Amino acid sequence: MEPKTKYPFYIRLGFSLICIISITYIFFLGKSVLIPVLMAFLFAVLLLPGVTFLNSKLRFPQGLAVFIIVILFVFAIIGILAFISYQISDIAADFNTIKKNVNIFISDIQRFIRSNFNVSIWEQRKYIEDVTQDSVKKGKESMATTLISVSDTIANIILVPIYTFLILLYRTHFILFFAKLFRKEHHQKLQEILTQIKGSVQSYIVGLIIEMIFVSILTSAGLYFIGVKYAILLGIITGILNLIPYLGILVAGVLTILSSLTGAPDISIILGVIAVNVVVQLIDNNILVPLIINTKVQINAFVSIIGIIIGGGIAGIAGMFLAIPILAMLKIIFDRIESLEPWGYLMGDNMPKKFIWRHLKAVKPNKNPKVETNEANAFDPSGNDKTEGFNQNETM
Repeated sequence: MEPKTKYPFYIRLGFSLICIISITYIFFLGKSVLIPVLMAFLFAVLLLPGVTFLNSKLRFPQGLAVFIIVILFVFAIIGILAFISYQISDIAADFNTIKKNVNIFISDIQRFIRSNFNVSIWEQRKYIEDVTQDSVKKGKESMATTLISVSDTIANIILVPIYTFLILLYRTHFILFFAKLFRKEHHQKLQEILTQIKGSVQSYIVGLIIEMIFVSILTSAGLYFIGVKYAILLGIITGILNLIPYLGILVAGVLTILSSLTGAPDISIILGVIAVNVVVQLIDNNILVPLIINTKVQINAFVSIIGIIIGGGIAGIAGMFLAIPILAMLKIIFDRIESLEPWGYLMGDNMPKKFIWRHLKAVKPNKNPKVETNEANAFDPSGNDKTEGFNQNETM
């Protein structure tokens, strides 16, 4: 019989309260609570080696080790956000210059449209005013929704560190719970699944951090080379926003273009910013992602895009960020369960180069019925069985 770990009363009471609050939160708000729990799980897997080091090597009590690692992680995030906020305040000081240059840039575009498309400046301004008035009306209508969304975001920011702490603290408890759900003959397979999920998630998050650093460095260097002010800050923001698939780089590009207008409203600077972002994305998508990310998560591009779209539709930006690790965990589970293995293969990127259907050869009945097969055409994956119905090494 396995020994039971006894935690102090206040820890058990706090865990019980968190569970009750979370269940109530799920009942009333549904998916809203699932996002911080999943984010906390990813962070917990990332921080687990640090907790193990303090607990095993330095002999810290488990609760203290978890608390120290989570606090250090929170302070690191706060430090990065404080640095970005401080630098953004410098950009805000140039707001009047940016506004002036934006107006000059818009006037140049209006003159270009008038000259090439015969649309007068008055008609262009009238169209912009109509769009602005519609946006204001819709903005007033969605004000309550925006306030609720902001309050949810603040609540999630507070809950994620708490969930991370509790997941790390009770990780052995959760593993034992999973073990009790399955019979002992399945425990080895369960252990393999949990171990591979932990390794895959850790590798994926570390890969994302490495990719973020490289994108930040490349973008900062490119912006500095073309003479953009605040190049380092804009590079860091681009690297962080690049973690959001597809949408992040567009937002980063718009912010970079607006920030570049702290200088002269020169069209060449804007074209240079666009060129830097395009070049960095080409390097990221064709070198960094295949080298750093795809080697950690064996998910093909089609399934990734579908998953990101579904995740975005369900939970917005957070859903887009969580889509890939969730797909990776599902693939690991599917690959280890025989009845679900075809779905794991569908999600993977091990695409066969050739394939051909093979059929049994028709045989005329005779006095001594005997089924014959076309053994020359049968696929033999093991070297023994000559009656498989398909061959992955030939063309369809």
